[in-house]
Amino acid sequence: MAGETTPAVRGPYRRGIERRERIVSTASEVFGELGYVGGSLRNIAERVGASPATLIQYFGSKEGLLAAVLEDWTAQTGRSTLPDSTRGLAYFRQMRDLMEFHVHHRGLLELFITIAAEATNPSHPAREFIQQRYVNGLELWSGKLREAVEDGEIPALTDDQIEADIRILVAVLDGLELQWLLGADIDLPGLVATHVDQAITRWRTGPASPA
Repeated sequence: MAGETTPAVRGPYRRGIERRERIVSTASEVFGELGYVGGSLRNIAERVGASPATLIQYFGSKEGLLAAVLEDWTAQTGRSTLPDSTRGLAYFRQMRDLMEFHVHHRGLLELFITIAAEATNPSHPAREFIQQRYVNGLELWSGKLREAVEDGEIPALTDDQIEADIRILVAVLDGLELQWLLGADIDLPGLVATHVDQAITRWRTGPASPA
């Protein structure tokens, strides 16, 4: 009926939701610091003030907890996603904003970089998740570079040139993010913006991209 509102969740159910959220948040910190392999259920449980059995009760297994952590990471980093409606070169110019988000949400970046490094092991439970993140990013950013060609912002590029340039761009961003996490005294957003400007200049002048 009009004017009705959904009652707030209270009591034991609400406390259960809050405890689950706290476990996921703590697990994100532990996995970011120690990795999935090094971060044990006991480490996480001690920080939460619970027992490993409680974590199993909520998530079924350590892999189940990791799945919840990655789901939460996806939801939180969704706020940093550059607008898909932004076309062509304007999309790349906004990458400074993406790096600003990382600077203000260090834990999320640390979690991704740590898990991504571990996921080079074929048996790692997050391997498929990390692989898909890179596949999706490559497809999206390649599409934006194709839009720049379609809109006449830059001369034509072959599919191989586009893929090579986007992979190099991803590698530069990952490398700068890793250096920043390791304590390098760098302006992460500024360096990324500089590299993007240089890439745009190269695309506009039309020399063959490295392949």
